[in-house]
Amino acid sequence: MAIGPPDCESPSHLVINESAQPTPDVSSKKERAGWYMYDWANSAFATTVVTAFLGPYLTGIANNGADSDGYISVMGGLLSFKAGSLWPYVTALSVILQVLVLPITGAIADRTPYKKQLLGVLAYIGAAATTGLVFLTGERYELGAWLFLIANVSLGASVVVYNSFLPQIAVEKDRDKVSSRGWAMGYLGGGLLFLFNLIALLMGGAENQAEIARWSLVSAGLWWAGFTTFTMLWLRNRDPYEGSPEGSVFTDGFKQFFRTLRGLKAYPLTLLFLVAFLIYNDGIQTVIALAGLYGAEELGFELTQLMPVILMVQILAFGGALLLGWMANRYGAKNTVLGSLVAWVGIVCVAYFVPAGNFPVFLALGAGIGLVLGGSQALSRSLFSQLIPKGKEGEYFGLYEISDKGTSWLGPLLFGLAYDLTGSYRIAIISLIIFFAVGFVLLLAVPMRRAIVAAGNTPPEKV
Repeated sequence: MAIGPPDCESPSHLVINESAQPTPDVSSKKERAGWYMYDWANSAFATTVVTAFLGPYLTGIANNGADSDGYISVMGGLLSFKAGSLWPYVTALSVILQVLVLPITGAIADRTPYKKQLLGVLAYIGAAATTGLVFLTGERYELGAWLFLIANVSLGASVVVYNSFLPQIAVEKDRDKVSSRGWAMGYLGGGLLFLFNLIALLMGGAENQAEIARWSLVSAGLWWAGFTTFTMLWLRNRDPYEGSPEGSVFTDGFKQFFRTLRGLKAYPLTLLFLVAFLIYNDGIQTVIALAGLYGAEELGFELTQLMPVILMVQILAFGGALLLGWMANRYGAKNTVLGSLVAWVGIVCVAYFVPAGNFPVFLALGAGIGLVLGGSQALSRSLFSQLIPKGKEGEYFGLYEISDKGTSWLGPLLFGLAYDLTGSYRIAIISLIIFFAVGFVLLLAVPMRRAIVAAGNTPPEKV
């Protein structure tokens, strides 16, 4: 039975299968490799599409279709705004959609014995939409926006299912390590594809940059689909902790989502951590998603200058995830994440003051991002996994994923509005400092050991 107060126990219409209770300490090296491989696969989208190419490329397509005042229209003229705001706005919209889709996906994942297949379907849909960006040419900015919406929502939903495997393949004391290795593999895989695309960009000449950017976007979709196959082969399904539903897994998933929201009041410390994460990680994801746009439009760097910096971020993020994982083992994951948030405040301040065209300072800024990026996200994921009542992994990670790995909405929305109102990307970037400051205060207020016990789990030696 799920651990918790009576109103949060399993619904009475489900048949509880005690023998099907997950055994998180039983997983082979091959299965963990399969789990790591999905981070390797989907990180190509986060790096090549979200961070590097699509923001500047889609903005260029939008500029081609803008009127003399720099405005574009979407949805048959229903909305009109500056072309430079399209990328922040469509990023925000994709996450608003995820607010509706992801928690339901998590509830379904907890109830289906075919969780691995659910992961695969979502991954392949996202990869297909990404590959469809091959048609993003001329003035087809609205096509690009719709394809990105499909791909990003599919990514978020698939990662909900992926994250819900973590408590099943690693016991509490190993989750910081396993989560950090997954993030490190993701940055390594995403960085490797990006390296190939960067070489093509540097060798292709200035006149072919747009075409190379377009095919780089396509390569991310093919990479995502191809390496997901290894996850499908090596990861294994487990019987749902809740047992098999008597009705449809989809209708039960919808019903359970609302029960999860009501049941969160029984775990106020888990809710407090979740709110803290949603706020500070929204800031992190906004910096990641809009760094390329900021560097190109505000600082005046060409793609050939931006891309090596993004590659450096990927390489340093691989090491940073492992470094912060080591620090968590020594100082505790919560303290390490708090320290990373202080570093993020410094990064945003430096970004505001960096002079246009000053490449060495921009390079140092990228190095700082890389060192704290992977670790702050990996440790947040492992911390949250300790705060989830058993059998509710998919549901809770559905809420968590609303602001994880390429998904955020308040940050891009604030960024887009700030630029729309002021015409300054500097004002837009400095506005993000509020996410790190508020997130720091809220996370500081979470008593992690007491929160883990309250969720019915056993705290590791250091939290």
